[in-house]
Amino acid sequence: MEKFLIEGGIPLRGEVTPAGNKNAALPMLAATLLSEEPVVLHNVPMIRDVKDMRKLLESMGADVQDLGETSWQITAKKLDPAALDMELSRRIRASILLAGPVTARCGELHLPPPGGDVIGRRRLDTHFLALEALGATIGYDRILEFKADGLQGADILFDEASVTATENAVMAAVLAKGKTIIRNAASEPHVQELCHLLNTLGAKIDEIGSNTLHITGVEKLHGGEFTIGPDYLEVISFVGAAVVTKGEIRIRNAGVKYLDMVAYVMKRLGVTWDVDGDDLLVSADQALKIVPDYGDAIPEIKTNVWPAFPTDLISIVITIATQAEGTVMFHDWMYNGRMYFTDKLVSMGAKIILCDPYRCIVQGPSQLYGEKVDSPDIRAGMALLLAALAAEGKSTIRHISQIDRGYANVEEKLRALGARIERATE
Repeated sequence: MEKFLIEGGIPLRGEVTPAGNKNAALPMLAATLLSEEPVVLHNVPMIRDVKDMRKLLESMGADVQDLGETSWQITAKKLDPAALDMELSRRIRASILLAGPVTARCGELHLPPPGGDVIGRRRLDTHFLALEALGATIGYDRILEFKADGLQGADILFDEASVTATENAVMAAVLAKGKTIIRNAASEPHVQELCHLLNTLGAKIDEIGSNTLHITGVEKLHGGEFTIGPDYLEVISFVGAAVVTKGEIRIRNAGVKYLDMVAYVMKRLGVTWDVDGDDLLVSADQALKIVPDYGDAIPEIKTNVWPAFPTDLISIVITIATQAEGTVMFHDWMYNGRMYFTDKLVSMGAKIILCDPYRCIVQGPSQLYGEKVDSPDIRAGMALLLAALAAEGKSTIRHISQIDRGYANVEEKLRALGARIERATE
C-alpha cells in the first residue's frame, strides 16, 4: 500500500499544466471500438483508470500503440467481446461504457456489474432503458447480457441526465439505422468532447452542448485524430491547492471556457482568478470570505447537472471553505456517500457539522493540523491532500491508489510548485 507524506504550510508558487480530462478519455477509448480503422488520441491522461480501460480494449483484441508520452493509436479491426477481462471489468466503473459501442458493433456483450468509487448508489437503469429503446435486449444473472440484431434509431427521454448513460446511448446511436433524439441528455464538457470525436470519425451528431441531441445513424465510422481537452477537475484542484496554501500559481491550458459556473461558486467563497488566454492566474491575495445570501442568510452551495456546479468538485470546495471566514452549507443530492470524508477534515481541526448524508455546514476559518487519514475515493482523496498542504505539521494520506485513479503524477506536479510531498510504501 502506498501513501503520501506531506509537510504542510508551504505556499505553492510556479506553473502547472493539467492532464487530459479523465472523464473524456474513458468514453473516447470505448468509442474507438466503433471503427475498424486507426484512431489516434492525444493528451491521454496517464492514470490508473485510463490504463485499465486500455487493458480492457486490448483484452478484446484492440491494438493500442504508444505514439508518445500521452498519445495512443487504437486499432480495433477485429474484436472478440467474449475475451473481455471480466475481473478487471468488475473493478472499474468505466467498464459500463463498453456496453453501447460493443453492442452496436458486435451485437453482443457479457459484462459484470461495474465497480468504482463507493460514494453511494450509482444506478444503471438509464443506460438499460436507452439501449433497449434502440433495440437491444438486456438480461441479468450476476452478469449483464447485452444483445442486439441491428439497432434502430429512437426518440429517447432520459429519466435523469446521466453522463455515462448519455455517452453509451450516443455511441450506440451513431451506428443505429435512422434518426435518434436523446432528450434530457447530459451536456458536460466530456460529453461534448466525445460527440466531437465521433463526428471527426464520421458520425452525424447535432446540437452538441445542449440537452437534446440529434443523431443520424451511419453505416460505419472511419479513423481519425483527436486531442483530449484539459481536466477541469484537476484545474480547480490546483486552484484550491494555491488558495489554501496562500500561494500564487499559473495553470496553463486550463480550458477556461468551461469554468464560468465554477468561477461563480468560487466567488461565494472569496476565491477569484485572472484569465490570460487559456491560462488561469491564481494570486496570493484571496479574500477567502464567505459571501452570504441577501439578508445575511447562510448561503447554500448545491451540486446539479451541467452547466450547474459539478458534484465531483464538492469535496474540493468544502476543504477551501474550511479556510474562509464565515458559514456555508454544502448540498450534494446526487450521492449519499459523498460527505462521509468530512470526519477526516474534522480530525484535522475543521469545524464541520454533517447534517445528513447529503449536506454539511462549514464554519471557517479553521487552523488545520497534520493527521493520518485514509483516502476514501478520488475526489475526497484530493480534498484531503489539499487539507494536508494547508495544515500545520506533517500529514500521512493512505490508500492513495484512489487519488492515482484520477490524477496523473500529482506529487511531482506539487513538488514542482514547492510542496513538500513524498510517496512512500508501507
